Amino acid sequence: MTAAGKTTEVTLTIDGRAAEVPAGTSIHKACESVGIDTPTLCWAENLTPVNVCRVCVVEVEGSRALVPSCARPVEDGMVVQTDSERVRHSRRMVLEFLGSGVDLSQTDELAHWIDHYGADLDRYDQPDRPAARIDEEPKIQDDLYIRDYDKCVLCYKCVEACGDDAQHTFALAVRGRGFDARISTEFDVSLPESACVYCGNCIGVCPTGAIQFKSEFDLRAAGDWRPEEHDITTTICSFCGVGCNLEVHTRDDRIVKVTSPADHSVTHGHLCIKGRFGWTYVQPQ
Repeated sequence: MTAAGKTTEVTLTIDGRAAEVPAGTSIHKACESVGIDTPTLCWAENLTPVNVCRVCVVEVEGSRALVPSCARPVEDGMVVQTDSERVRHSRRMVLEFLGSGVDLSQTDELAHWIDHYGADLDRYDQPDRPAARIDEEPKIQDDLYIRDYDKCVLCYKCVEACGDDAQHTFALAVRGRGFDARISTEFDVSLPESACVYCGNCIGVCPTGAIQFKSEFDLRAAGDWRPEEHDITTTICSFCGVGCNLEVHTRDDRIVKVTSPADHSVTHGHLCIKGRFGWTYVQPQ
């Protein structure tokens, strides 16, 4: 802010286009302002950037290394390239590295970009030297949600949502190192024995299906998950007077899951256990 209370504007160039945005804006948001789409995985509108996935990197004139657009603030006179050969090569390599170790089949946010950059997810899985892959059975400890490490890319979104950015429960963290790193509860205890309050905000931010509704998991396992047939109705949670917005996903007049819009001024995409899971009374088994 200036002394007069007006927002200071910063002018920069992105892929040859002039952009003017408020000081403090991230490069990612500046790209959006001029209609340039940038792939993201660990970034979310309602979370603090943690800069771990590196699929959003861009080239900034004068910078030795590529920079994460989700967290790097713009600077006056900055010149940014989002589609240079260096950027495309880096993004393609990151996607191939991710695909070599985990299952990205449910990662809707990346499907377009995998095709766009021609990423070969089997590139590092050679007959004479197969890639190491996570191969673990999903953890199913209750009827609300599951954890499937085969799909986890360690984007930290669930950790952030469980911590300072939303719930302040701190039930999730990363244990282990390297290929053995996993999102885990304290001392790797089961969810019912942990500090988890079952708000499901980890599900709301997970981009890969590594943490997902048990209802969705069961439908997928049965080959009956058809999101294109879902009707999504926005309503207000009736359990208390806070006014959280709910997006009720239904198919054949049955609720399959509940989400919340990230841009809602009350929830910012986050809910409590009642808002996210308290709908089974509507359709008793």
